[in-house]
Amino acid sequence: MNDYYATLGVSRDASEAEIKKAYRKLARELHPDVAGPEAGDRFKDVAAAYEVLGNADKRAQYDRGVDPRGSRGGAQGGPQGFGFEDIFEQFFGGGGSPFGGAAQRGPASRTQRGGDTLVQTAVSLEEAVFGVTRKVEVDLADLCSTCQGSCCAPGTSPQQCRQCNGSGMIQRTARSLLGPVMTQSPCPGCGGYGTIIASPCGDCSGQGRTHSRHTVSVDIPAGVETGTRIRLAGAGDAGTGGGPKGDLYVEIREKAHPTFERRGDDLHCTLEVPMTAAALGADMTVETLDGEQKVEIRPGTHAGTTVRLKGLGVGRLQRHGRGDLFVQLDVHTPTDMDDEQRELLRKLAELRDEEMPAASLAPIGGGVFSRLKDAFKGR
Repeated sequence: MNDYYATLGVSRDASEAEIKKAYRKLARELHPDVAGPEAGDRFKDVAAAYEVLGNADKRAQYDRGVDPRGSRGGAQGGPQGFGFEDIFEQFFGGGGSPFGGAAQRGPASRTQRGGDTLVQTAVSLEEAVFGVTRKVEVDLADLCSTCQGSCCAPGTSPQQCRQCNGSGMIQRTARSLLGPVMTQSPCPGCGGYGTIIASPCGDCSGQGRTHSRHTVSVDIPAGVETGTRIRLAGAGDAGTGGGPKGDLYVEIREKAHPTFERRGDDLHCTLEVPMTAAALGADMTVETLDGEQKVEIRPGTHAGTTVRLKGLGVGRLQRHGRGDLFVQLDVHTPTDMDDEQRELLRKLAELRDEEMPAASLAPIGGGVFSRLKDAFKGR
């Protein structure tokens, strides 16, 4: 079994940071772009050693005398079968060498997926409760009908870039402290595409798409609320160069209701109950989003009592059933009684042996606090 510690030049009690530092140093020195192809085998050995020692579990197995790499060896080019480009992309953020630009991956494509589009629409509480089909207007990019996404004027086609010979990349040799290093960058002549559009389409200015106003039908399900987004796949902007369409997102904004307050899937409202009905009991009606519903007022009902009407709330989004409607009873105490009504209440209090405070019978301004104030005047 290979001595991976010796390969990296570290001791057996080296820390994870020391192992990583040693690997990076050797990888820079032995990379084929710097040391030449003859250093390839040595580089593979270093990569294989780091694959084991850079992983805590694999290192523990190795220290017990078991090579966790088995028969894979360094022939696969790096840790877990990765190539040199993947190793340096992981450690140096580049695409093939810590000393140069991104690795050659061929010319860029003009064909790109269209972007996603977001549009808002307002719905009433009734529409949020039961769902609705809504038409929304939105500006979208469409496939150019003249060039059909080719970006070229009719009868023409893209021409190969002479500066990069269609590769989309320009290679240069740069000097460094380690010697000559080959670097590459997108071709300035074609922008990395490898081709040049000499005669762009006049209708889309060489973009392969145009813009227009669209009316889109959206099925808004029951249970939506402010912030809910409905995704219409493939209904967004057309891509450049004939690329596929993006998605269209419709964001919901729910309008406030004058009677009902929404709390999740439930609705809440207030019903004013006369004092006599609260005392004697009665059947009253409340106007709901499903029409009039009976509410039973039990005798002796107190202010703040809540009555639950099941299944009269908001439809549950992507689930069956609906929430509930909670009716809070507000017992109304009259303030504009005439003498006869006040006398009847006094008689009721006498029949119920309820003590009537003198202050309640005093005219306005002759209450308890007024009498206390007069009592302390002479002191």
